[in-house]
Amino acid sequence: MREKVIHLDSIVKNYKVGTQVVRALRSVSIDICKGEYVAIMGASGSGKSTLMNIIGCLDTPTSGTYILNDKDVSRMTDDSLAEIRNSEIGFVFQVFNLLPRNNALENVMLPLIYSGVRKAQRKVMAEQTLSDVGLSDRMTHRPNELSGGQRQRVAIARALVNKPSLLLADEPTGNLDSKISEEIMKLFAEIHQKGNTLIMVTHEHSIAMHAHRIIHLKDGEVESDEINPTPIY
Repeated sequence: MREKVIHLDSIVKNYKVGTQVVRALRSVSIDICKGEYVAIMGASGSGKSTLMNIIGCLDTPTSGTYILNDKDVSRMTDDSLAEIRNSEIGFVFQVFNLLPRNNALENVMLPLIYSGVRKAQRKVMAEQTLSDVGLSDRMTHRPNELSGGQRQRVAIARALVNKPSLLLADEPTGNLDSKISEEIMKLFAEIHQKGNTLIMVTHEHSIAMHAHRIIHLKDGEVESDEINPTPIY
């Protein structure tokens, strides 16, 4: 039996907007096992960003249970959630979120500083991870000296350097042209093949087709959850 990384049971998320209550998620139940590559799709307002925030421990559910690697994170304090995010989850965003004054190596080393890794070891780990994503010759370049695809590779290296149990990618190709998008998706395939668990939020069907499992959300509920029989790569 495969090891579960994520267990979501009857997750509800409500937001209050003025006097109105917006039901963003309505009793969502999903299990994701170690080594899976999952795409979460849905139109604007479907709840996919809310679900991503809960999975990434950036938000907590109104009700329901979220178990991440055997830890109940549903009701954790903000400080405990921050520790979980740093140790268990790697984030890749559409807008890269790199520090402009820091070079690629320094950007990738940041999560290791928060984890208390010694400086010499941080450098070794960051150099190896940048090399793994094909940027061994760009380590001393700042973000404005890199192409969009290279900046996203730096962001992916930063997400991976702590060896998280889960990699979350939120519209990772949204700011990239089609050619560079394919290169980034090929890199995700390589990362998955090494045994990493990937969850990707996207509105693009062509990008979702790289995943091995596709979950569609509609109006805050799981509309479908299917295995992709022909994943790209």
